[in-house]
Amino acid sequence: MSPIATKVLSLRIPEALAVEITAVAHANRLSVSKAIRMAVEDYVSTNVNDPEFQKRVKKRLEDDMKAAQQLAAQVTK
Repeated sequence: MSPIATKVLSLRIPEALAVEITAVAHANRLSVSKAIRMAVEDYVSTNVNDPEFQKRVKKRLEDDMKAAQQLAAQVTK
C-alpha cells in the first residue's frame, strides 16, 4: 500500500491559541500536527454535512460555471 499523499500548509494563529492546542494535544498524547489535522477534519465534515453549506457550494459552482461559459464564449469568437 502506498503512503497517503500529503500537503504542507502554513497557518498563522494567535499565540494563545497555539499554546492551547499544544497543551490539548500533549494532554491527549498527540502531536500538535495530528491534533490540528483532527480539528480540520471535524470542521470539514461538519460543513460537508450541513444542508446550508451544500446550498452555498452548489450556488458557487453554478456561478463559477456561468462565468467560465462566458469566458469560453469570448475566447472562441
